[in-house]
Amino acid sequence: MSDEPSTGAAPAEDAVAVRLAKVAALRRAAIEPYRDSFERSALVADIAEAHAGLEAGAETSEVVSVAGRVVAKRDQGKVLFLVIRDASGELQLFCRPNVLGDEAYASACDLDLGDWVGATGTVLRTRRGELSVSPSEVLLLSKSVRPLPEKYHGLSDTETRYRQRYVDLIANPEVRAVFETRFAVISAIRAFMAGRGFLEVETPMLQPIPGGATARPFVTHHNALDMDLYLRIAPELYLKRLLVGGFERVFEINRSFRNEGMSPRHNPEFTMLEAYQAFGNMETMRELTESLITTVALQVLGTLELEYQGTAVTLASPWRQAPMAELVSEAAGRELSVHTPLADLRAECARHDVPVDAGWGPGKLLTELFEKLVEHSLNEPTFVTLYPAETSPLARRNDADPMLTDRFELIVTGREFANAFSELIDPADQRGRFEAQAAAKDAGDDEAMWVDEDYLRAQEYGMPPAGGLGIGIDRLVMLLTDSASIRDVLLFPHMRPEA
Repeated sequence: MSDEPSTGAAPAEDAVAVRLAKVAALRRAAIEPYRDSFERSALVADIAEAHAGLEAGAETSEVVSVAGRVVAKRDQGKVLFLVIRDASGELQLFCRPNVLGDEAYASACDLDLGDWVGATGTVLRTRRGELSVSPSEVLLLSKSVRPLPEKYHGLSDTETRYRQRYVDLIANPEVRAVFETRFAVISAIRAFMAGRGFLEVETPMLQPIPGGATARPFVTHHNALDMDLYLRIAPELYLKRLLVGGFERVFEINRSFRNEGMSPRHNPEFTMLEAYQAFGNMETMRELTESLITTVALQVLGTLELEYQGTAVTLASPWRQAPMAELVSEAAGRELSVHTPLADLRAECARHDVPVDAGWGPGKLLTELFEKLVEHSLNEPTFVTLYPAETSPLARRNDADPMLTDRFELIVTGREFANAFSELIDPADQRGRFEAQAAAKDAGDDEAMWVDEDYLRAQEYGMPPAGGLGIGIDRLVMLLTDSASIRDVLLFPHMRPEA
């Protein structure tokens, strides 16, 4: 008999011991509980499609071989019902002793939930209308020695779901759909970028200088070279080196790493799309961003009308564009900009309980006000433009106002989805920005950038005018799957050590 009790679950240690005893008994009987392979002739979905019109009570002569995990079991004495699940769906095995034979039937009755089995038999539909296979053979392929959690159907404990994703995928089949959507999104992005003439490249994940963003890096040590290296916080500076070398359109779907806090929006490692186009600018990247996201949404979901956490969101074009200073002024009820006196900006921050560092200039203060007063309120896709140069160390200055840059962030549902700008290609200006970042680092800002002399040398060889773009793929998948937390769209999110 199965060790699965009908009421209440045995302690996990006892249940494991029972199943391990079964493994030992099988081996004493010269039956291997962990087989090498199984020749499967069809997926469950294929069988369901081929026999969609089969009437209740009808039995075919078609013989199929199927395999999957046992996810349900009902023993009625003279008939055993097993439900198995493969990657395509679930199917019932209608096990009868007169078809299987008494010994094989007894072995099937001794199977446990979680076991992987292979079965060969004919296709039928029971009198109750359930499509089934009546097996003449049921083989144990892999013995599950740890029982599934009690009430595993619809498992909702988030700690278990994230920490033991394998159990989550067993218990909640809809979770698989989220990740199928994720991989469809990435595939669609690749196809879109290739269609625009971009070349997919690979850049180093271990870097001697972490650059391309303001963030705290992870550090490691290379023994053979006896030097510290850093997990990349962004691939940006290496991708732009390729522009110098003559690649005019490049992109990378990259894993990046930032040694920062964790939240429903942040994980220490995450996936981004970064793309660079020679002879383009911020407007080129704005069109690329809007076209990419709408194309991917239509291809994967078939619609631009979404609902995210109970709120309607439309991705239909055109998307709103607004300068940061204009949005902050609207929210504050007074005109504010990078040209507002520093004392006035500090007073405005104090009025709205925005913490201020003594070394911050007007651009940083305006950015902090935007994040406190405005960002959370932007539900529909909005391109926020003209970011301060102070907080945009890699972006080209705006021709009309050098205290601003030709940069935008795309905000949807109150969070950043993309960051793009006309690239800074003047090596002298870039050196000055790097040195300002280095001074901030020396003053205690551990997220500030370093001076990257090799990148400056590359720029001195001449970088073409260009536009650059970064899109957070995890956040895009959150939006398209209506997922509240980034952990819901990462197969294996980072967790605190298990107690």
